[in-house]
Amino acid sequence: MKNKKIKAWFTMGIMVVLLTACGSKIPDPLNWKLDDFTYTNQESQSFGLSDLQGKVWIADFIFTNCETVCPPMTANMAKLQQKMKEEGLEVEFVSFSIDPERDTPQVLTEYIKKYNADLTNWHLLTGYEQEEIEEFAMKQFKTIVQMPKQSDQVIHGTDFYLVDQEGKVIKSYSGVSDTPYDEIIEHVKALQ
Repeated sequence: MKNKKIKAWFTMGIMVVLLTACGSKIPDPLNWKLDDFTYTNQESQSFGLSDLQGKVWIADFIFTNCETVCPPMTANMAKLQQKMKEEGLEVEFVSFSIDPERDTPQVLTEYIKKYNADLTNWHLLTGYEQEEIEEFAMKQFKTIVQMPKQSDQVIHGTDFYLVDQEGKVIKSYSGVSDTPYDEIIEHVKALQ
């Protein structure tokens, strides 16, 4: 009888641990709640947070005139998009232009064509002032975006950001090198 009680308590303890582990789907989530936004996509249409409601999405900050990190970031995002498709995962992709004066919807469309991206779920956004995107990046995604006075090469962070269905930034990952595709896929699965 004593052994049965010990066994029962032990089994309950294991179940509590397992249930607790299941509750924390993604380790150390950032949980940064995004404020509402509406900008202009590559098709010159309004697009914003309300269009992403109920969807898992991945964001980054790039610009088409970039001479260093943006081409590999965009290539890595395109590779991630393909991997998500192969896994049968529904994910939206959002790239915020950090050079909105140059990056018109037409320029963004031409830029993304080089990467064989699927534009049915990849939204390249522009249509704001430089100061606005700099503030937005810092306040919402805790990353720097800064247009230098003496150069056309915008200073910016190179992370990819996983955002959940409620518009909360959950995780950030390297977007320029050693992108952890498998980890991102695992985290997306945990959210769906």
